[in-house]
Amino acid sequence: MHLPEAWQHGHITTNGVRLHYVTQGEGDLMLFLHGFPEFWYSWRHQIPEFAQSHKVVALDLRGYNDSDKPADPKAYGMSSLIADVEGVIRGLGYDRCTLVGHDWGGAIAWSFAYAHPELCDRLIVMNLPHPAKFAAGLMTPQQLFKSWYIFFFQLPVLPELLLQANDYGLIAEAFRGMAIDKTAFSPADLEAYKDAAAKRGALTAMVNYYRNALQFGGDRHWGVLRVPTLLIWGEQDTALGIELTYGTEEYVEDLTIRYIPNCSHWVQQEQPKLVNQYMREFLAF
Repeated sequence: MHLPEAWQHGHITTNGVRLHYVTQGEGDLMLFLHGFPEFWYSWRHQIPEFAQSHKVVALDLRGYNDSDKPADPKAYGMSSLIADVEGVIRGLGYDRCTLVGHDWGGAIAWSFAYAHPELCDRLIVMNLPHPAKFAAGLMTPQQLFKSWYIFFFQLPVLPELLLQANDYGLIAEAFRGMAIDKTAFSPADLEAYKDAAAKRGALTAMVNYYRNALQFGGDRHWGVLRVPTLLIWGEQDTALGIELTYGTEEYVEDLTIRYIPNCSHWVQQEQPKLVNQYMREFLAF
């Protein structure tokens, strides 16, 4: 993929895997974690914006795109994902960062902030509820219905076969089908996502996140997070109900929530100017 001249590819080996990232800028570290079925490219609208004031690093999570793809399904458990993030921060020579996550990246970001609050100056999560709220949501019929795919992904082989069928048609449909503003995803954007998913071992690795997902949230006592946190939420998310955000302040001492109407799950790609504005306002305090 051709990158803007200011963007650079990088690799870092940590926690037994070699992880790929794209970076721009200098200064304090801002680390971006993408979701499913994405890769670093989902942050293409944020990289140049925040590289003006930070060293921006948009990571390919383990199993995705140009990062290593361990064969063991258990390699995609949350403890390994948290260790990856810690290793990236320290491996880049930092002892703190602003951590930004969307979807699965948001799940990792929440868990990381609890595990290593000393490494997080600020936390920004997009369209992924606090783990305790998500676990409670899965006890309700409406969210169980929306989360049917989590249970489907527990099956062996079949999910991968369906995802790659018709030239990875379901990958493209995940974006165009859910988006309110269909123009947010160009044909080239969709091809980039399909190409990343088509890399050897990627589909199984991506689905393996879900095969470990039922351990996320659960009965753990989460306590109160004291890292200043911004939660950005596209209100028309068909996978995660907006009600999952209600009551988050019980778990986060310093919480800001910004709701974006007429916007889907893909909030930072569908409404990048507004997302960037809300992020800027949050970071200014």
